[in-house]
Amino acid sequence: MNTTLLKTLVAGGAVLMSAIAPSCLKYEKKENTSTSGTTTIVCDNTFENIFKQEVDVFEYQYPDAHILVRYATQAEAFDSLFSLNTRTIVASRDLTVQEKNSLKAKYKNELGVNANVRSKKIAVDALAFIVNPNNNVEKLTVEELSDILSGETTEWNQLQPSDRGTIKVVLDQSGSSIATYLSDSLLQGRPLGPNVFAAGSIPDVFNAVRRDPNAMGVLGVSWITSDMDSADVSKEDLAKGVLSEEPVQGATLSEQNVKVMKVYRPGQARAYKPYQQYIFDGSYPLFRQIYMITAAPTSSVGGGFYSFVTGPIGQKIIMKTGILPATVRTIQVELAE
Repeated sequence: MNTTLLKTLVAGGAVLMSAIAPSCLKYEKKENTSTSGTTTIVCDNTFENIFKQEVDVFEYQYPDAHILVRYATQAEAFDSLFSLNTRTIVASRDLTVQEKNSLKAKYKNELGVNANVRSKKIAVDALAFIVNPNNNVEKLTVEELSDILSGETTEWNQLQPSDRGTIKVVLDQSGSSIATYLSDSLLQGRPLGPNVFAAGSIPDVFNAVRRDPNAMGVLGVSWITSDMDSADVSKEDLAKGVLSEEPVQGATLSEQNVKVMKVYRPGQARAYKPYQQYIFDGSYPLFRQIYMITAAPTSSVGGGFYSFVTGPIGQKIIMKTGILPATVRTIQVELAE
């Protein structure tokens, strides 16, 4: 099995420091500066493991800052943003021009303030397909995945000789951004088939695949990297590693009790697993963007956290998780059999 080690130098930038600003929204307990106070954000729950690290390092670096994160579906994140219950969200799509103008109008009409609505791509995430180690299928084409997700292909032995039975596809939640991606990108807007089930959470997807040799789980690649094996690292050690001047090492895939499927891009003679290098060069075909969207003032702690995540330290943290940071200067790759 290939092992991919990656290192990155993330393009320069700095966390924005500026003057004290008053709190604008009632839900924020305290908001003084870009590095102190309390703010709330709503994050797509498929990116939870990434943003827990972002918050840990930001709060370690700035002890007077407190980021309260609610992990929810992408639809709930946008609902919270447009109902003005939070100023900042993390999602797998950007605001449209119409949505951005509508949000500015809501702030002006309901709160009497001119909101500085900003958004930025912070990462590229790959969708990984995992199966039980006892499943002998190793590779799938995009077309085969589409047929599975639509319900046209129902048995593993329709793909290749196999003693496995009926294919059961397991997602985190029926309304998740992963379900939306699969429907929009692989099924061209068609609904997912009757063989697709919601487990309830990402950990439940793992449990379903480990228990059921016929199951295939779908999740973001950051949930199956070596970075997750070291999830018990202290907040201090994590912070020291990314706050240093040294480049960080990218994560490799960790296949404990599950097997990660290789996927062929249409027209390719070789199938690839979702290593960072293959996300970077486009060899792995199934990926999506991650955006951070905020209406927080630049002088607030929400604005400071936005600058942190989109800046060099935040991008180094993303590199560690196994997905691809949006701001990459170089990637060094070492391949071994």
